[in-house]
Amino acid sequence: MSTPTVVLVHGAFAESSSWNAVVGQLQQQTLRVVAAANPLRSVTGDARYLRDVIASIEGPVVLVGHSYGGMVITEAAAGSDQVVGLVYVAAFTPDTGENAFTLSAKFPGSTLGGAIAAYPVSTGGNELVIRPEVFGEQFAADVDDDLAALMAATQRPVTEAALTEGLPTATPAWRTIPSWFVFGDADRNIPAELIRFMAERAGARSSTEVPGASHALALSHPVVVAETIFAAVQATKR
Repeated sequence: MSTPTVVLVHGAFAESSSWNAVVGQLQQQTLRVVAAANPLRSVTGDARYLRDVIASIEGPVVLVGHSYGGMVITEAAAGSDQVVGLVYVAAFTPDTGENAFTLSAKFPGSTLGGAIAAYPVSTGGNELVIRPEVFGEQFAADVDDDLAALMAATQRPVTEAALTEGLPTATPAWRTIPSWFVFGDADRNIPAELIRFMAERAGARSSTEVPGASHALALSHPVVVAETIFAAVQATKR
């Protein structure tokens, strides 16, 4: 049997090292893992880049997206014969035309809007960051203060265009590819009620809710995140 390679896709206000603890857990299970560097420029462009990453890998792939990374994996895997599973880690799971901003406001609970600072970029539009002084409380409330401060300093800005672009594909990947969900019930970026709704809509194989976990549960609860990913890999071996 062919064991899928795990490709991890970070979201906004994070970078690929945010997966380090999960990578360690998966590598202990002798899985092949790639933590992709998500450009965070646009859903269309980011998904195009992710398809290039997938094409460089031999054999089947399980895509794992965190936060905005869920938008990207949903687009990138649409129509793919190589992607055999999708794992959404505190992530958006959009339908056609839906974007991150409108989804985050579908249910009450997100306080992200008040934590963001916007800066113009020379290519047009704005880049968005979480203000460092509130990053820990907003993004990583259950993470050590020193680590949260490091995350705030190394966060990758996302363009406003990326968060307002509707999902382009007419057939979101979760309609044809099995999915797994894991998320925290204390997430201040993406309300837990929204993730429950998206998991049900996607017909998730499993949906694991972690009590007290923040948006940064890949750092605060890497074992349960890795267990969800491992279950997806085991279920999609060819």
